[in-house]
Amino acid sequence: MEPCRLHGASGLTSIAAECGYLEVPENPADPAGVTISLFVARIPALNPRFPGTAFTTIAGGPGQASTQFYADYAAAFDRITRHHDVVVLDQRGTGKSNLLDCPYDVDEMLEFSVETAVARADECRANLPGDPRFYTTSVAVDDLDQVRAALGYDTLDVYGVSYGTRMAQHYLKQYPQRMRTMIIDGVVPAGELLGPAIALDAQVALEALFARCSSDEQCSTSFPAIAESFSRLAQRLRADPVTMNVAHPATGELTEVTLDYTTFAGTIRLLLYTPTTVALLPLLLHQADAQDNWAPLIAQGQIAGLAVADQLAEGMHNAIMCSEDAPFYGISEAQRAALAQTFLGAQQLEAIEAVCRNWPAGLIDDGFHQPASAAVPVLLLSGSADPITPPKYAERAAAHLPDSLHLIAQGHGHGVVTQRCVPGLIAQFVEEASLADLETDCVAQQLPAPFFTSFSGPAP
Repeated sequence: MEPCRLHGASGLTSIAAECGYLEVPENPADPAGVTISLFVARIPALNPRFPGTAFTTIAGGPGQASTQFYADYAAAFDRITRHHDVVVLDQRGTGKSNLLDCPYDVDEMLEFSVETAVARADECRANLPGDPRFYTTSVAVDDLDQVRAALGYDTLDVYGVSYGTRMAQHYLKQYPQRMRTMIIDGVVPAGELLGPAIALDAQVALEALFARCSSDEQCSTSFPAIAESFSRLAQRLRADPVTMNVAHPATGELTEVTLDYTTFAGTIRLLLYTPTTVALLPLLLHQADAQDNWAPLIAQGQIAGLAVADQLAEGMHNAIMCSEDAPFYGISEAQRAALAQTFLGAQQLEAIEAVCRNWPAGLIDDGFHQPASAAVPVLLLSGSADPITPPKYAERAAAHLPDSLHLIAQGHGHGVVTQRCVPGLIAQFVEEASLADLETDCVAQQLPAPFFTSFSGPAP
């Protein structure tokens, strides 16, 4: 381990650490074959009190680098670093651990179709620097335990967000004696297949946004009948896409963008993820509907899409989805009909299925989709307005975890670790390794960001 700096995905954050590489076989069954280097970072505790354990974060996606995630959100874990070493591993296929990624143009995201998704994935797979069959969760949890052992820790305190909650739960199943505590934020239950419910959960989140705006005096006064505005925009775009020049979010150059209904729906879905972008949505919809001003909505969609493209390793993402999810779908015609009634429709699911028909299925453990269940203290976190991992998912996971507590931040979206009192709460939990005396009332009192009634901000 040598001195280094970790940089966030935005490029705006940087923290000091110790960094090194651990060589492991790409194919676990062939230790004499090709090896890959796993990138590991450690932030030593300021005043170490727990030398036998380390705190680790596992990023989402799948495909986000955990070191980038940690650098972006380090402030949320500051209290933990006072007494606990932090160890962060870029999961194989992400970050600096033999990255399985492909060049991505945000404009391509704005021209989404099943056909373009398949063509892009086929090109991506052909140029990967590794065999995607060996970049699954089942292999990655073994990597994490090798890192733990190599650094001399007896146990880990694990925080996982989004897909990282799947990784955390599988580590708990495979190495229960090596986990001291677990925090899972935006929970994917072990048996939940990613893909079939995306459109259904996004529809619930969109309708919750409409209801919240209607019940908010300032929002409903500024944007009456916002659901009808959405419907009018959808009808218009289905009939006639909008083409206009907008400033590219990365370069500032004017670029011609065509917004059809598919792109519009995808943009809305991305903006439902966080309270800050949700706070903008009624204003953006109103501007497009009442003022015929589409530029703010398109710009926000480009910004959100660019952030996704920058953070997710596409090859590793597909390796996970095409090994652990798509092969097990078995979707009925009734389920497909229900998807067709949502604003997203079935196209995203169809794209996943089509992409995965051409991808090799990778290694997964026996019982991979069985629930995690162990007598380890587990804190589960959810946002009530999460469009991808709603609170009901955490409830399913908690039902099998005998020493667990589920907290819901009202009105918040995907991932709540940065919300006000949550960092202090998780620090207390990791310090005490107990759920008994946590002061949790503050979570219920945290309100989401108020709606913007103009581009100057919320009403006074």
